[in-house]
Amino acid sequence: MAIQPITSNIPQIADINSTPKPTASGSAQELTESFGDMLSNLNQSQQTTDNLMTQLARGEDVDLHTVMIALEENNVNFNVALGIRDKLVEAYREVMRMQV
Repeated sequence: MAIQPITSNIPQIADINSTPKPTASGSAQELTESFGDMLSNLNQSQQTTDNLMTQLARGEDVDLHTVMIALEENNVNFNVALGIRDKLVEAYREVMRMQV
């Protein structure tokens, strides 16, 4: 009884290893765009939360749990943006401390 080799998965593995990797400049540009999008989304989240809070304060028909969920989402988004900012500032300071 002959044992047949498994060859069907080998070309797929070779294709995975041959995919081009992104260059540093392309990934930096994508990072900048995604960071800008994140800040835009944060601003939109804050505006939505402010509008919901204003509607609730006026006595309009807004569910309290919707306002609370929006507040928590805004809080989480803000804390993430703040953490990213802190990491970027620390990285900048580290680069500035380097001796040339």
